[in-house]
Amino acid sequence: MEERLSSFEEFWPYYVAQHLDPCNRALHFLGTSLSLAALAAAATLSPWWALLAPLAGYGPAWVGHFYFERNRPATFRYPLWSLRGDLRMYALLWRHRMEPELVRSRELYPRGA
Repeated sequence: MEERLSSFEEFWPYYVAQHLDPCNRALHFLGTSLSLAALAAAATLSPWWALLAPLAGYGPAWVGHFYFERNRPATFRYPLWSLRGDLRMYALLWRHRMEPELVRSRELYPRGA
């Protein structure tokens, strides 16, 4: 991906294309859940828990990218849109509504393209 994307809505199909492997998506779901749990602990127990949130979120996600998807996380090039994409994907996975996004993304970004 050489050109820079100019909006989140343009970025979203690219983001989804980087998460086609179900193990990668499961690890992102786990990481986001752990990160949200760390933030909840920071709000209720001790602010020190907030320091764990990025590690809890990105650790499993990056394992998914490097070992299952075998690609470079979009976080390195689009950090804020990637975080927004993580949260959007998390919400869609909770509601079992990710499949249409995967189909559309595969059409726009076929494997190997």
